[in-house]
Amino acid sequence: MLPIAIQIYSVRDDAAADLRGALEKIKAMGYDGVEFAGLYGYKPADIKAMCEEIGLVPLSAHVPYYDMVADPAGVLKDYAEIGCQFVAIPYLTPECRPGTDGFAKVVENAAMLGKAAKELGMTLLYHNHDFEFQKIGDKYALEVLYDTVSEDLLKTELDTCWVRVGGEEPAAYVRKYTGRAPVVHLKDYAGGKSEHMYELIGIKSEEKKSDEKPFEFRPVGYGVQDMPAIIKASEDAGAGWLIVEQDQPSMGLTPLECAEKSIGYLKSL
Repeated sequence: MLPIAIQIYSVRDDAAADLRGALEKIKAMGYDGVEFAGLYGYKPADIKAMCEEIGLVPLSAHVPYYDMVADPAGVLKDYAEIGCQFVAIPYLTPECRPGTDGFAKVVENAAMLGKAAKELGMTLLYHNHDFEFQKIGDKYALEVLYDTVSEDLLKTELDTCWVRVGGEEPAAYVRKYTGRAPVVHLKDYAGGKSEHMYELIGIKSEEKKSDEKPFEFRPVGYGVQDMPAIIKASEDAGAGWLIVEQDQPSMGLTPLECAEKSIGYLKSL
């Protein structure tokens, strides 16, 4: 099994209340590393020391796109100081998505940010949702991004939940980027694609339709995903890490209990 990290966004309330305590619990569960989404008021040197003392690899970080574009070197140097190997564009707001004029600028900026990350000894990743599976000509927008920006400046962080919601089979799609997929997001879910599913990551939508199947994120191994196939594909594609992410808890569990269920399942394979 590849080493396993967790995206701290999964336990963000616990991290905000007591970051060290949350990291210690993550380590005790059996996780090998963490992917940050914010530094909770700590200085980079403090985060680096905390991870070293606890024994977690500060693998990567999701950094808001506009923050990076506004001050590439200034923002990214904090993550280099922490020791992150990767920084990721985590999410695009509507005016930047495929189908808008803003997406061409995202592609241009990804190359620029990739250079800035590389100069600091890190690799830029792109973390997809489902909206990148909109076609531009005969290609998905996600493929246009990866085909346009060179592999030495941008690698994939395929979120396997959103790949499936976007209409592709996750294991096959991970293999498509063999050699360019150093980190793969393991995310499980139940239900189907719906108009309201983005409410689960804090994005408001219109009132849901009565015929929609409820969509909910699940601990890894407790939803619809074929996780053994995805993990095998990740290994075949040359991935170095797997990252657990669960945007909202479910099944009556707390975020930390969901995190423990995910790692328990993965360790059982």
